[in-house]
Amino acid sequence: MASAARLHAPLANRALIITSLAVPLTGWTVHALALHRKLSAARKDPLTGLLGRDGYTTQARQITDRYGDHALVVLVDLDHFKEINDGPGGHVAGDRVLAATAARLTAWAGSRGAVGRLGGDEFTAVVRIAPARRELRLTQLTQLLAQPVQVDDGALVDVAASVGAASPDILGTTDLSLLQRAADAAMYAGKHTGRAVLADRSHAVVPSINGRRAGRPGTHTLGRAA
Repeated sequence: MASAARLHAPLANRALIITSLAVPLTGWTVHALALHRKLSAARKDPLTGLLGRDGYTTQARQITDRYGDHALVVLVDLDHFKEINDGPGGHVAGDRVLAATAARLTAWAGSRGAVGRLGGDEFTAVVRIAPARRELRLTQLTQLLAQPVQVDDGALVDVAASVGAASPDILGTTDLSLLQRAADAAMYAGKHTGRAVLADRSHAVVPSINGRRAGRPGTHTLGRAA
């Protein structure tokens, strides 16, 4: 009987140890989940609420891999943004224009698109669009982005944006880096024209000028801004 008691005692102690360990582990799990949520939120741009570069890249690659030729990568750069920041409304007006641009691009991309802010006045999006509808949708985007933005004092600020796009079926790749590089070159090829430019394969090899892709004459422009 005594030996049986001695046998049960270590088992009871072991159970107690395991139980005591489970409590801090559970607490750590809750803490880890909360930390993960905070880090996820931190990946979003605080001004516009858009995804940052890392979060955007993850979602964008999922879209290009899943939809292939029906995926479209879009780069947006605001024209003359420095003039808005240096104008009467200052940085407050500039922030309002950035937030409005983000909201418009998000609405255009829809709930299944990925939209991010690359920094400054540069934005990017990846959406699923059938090739036959690209021209119409890109024209809609340029018109949407060209609408004046109302700032805090009620004044309207004129805005304009340059838009470049790239698609896997034209470039022969779903590699996001290559698609974005081509879209960036296409965007600069159509700078200040009020038209979206759809990249062809030559845009992927345009040499860089001052850290940016150089434009190329004779590009394919789509639509006309209102």
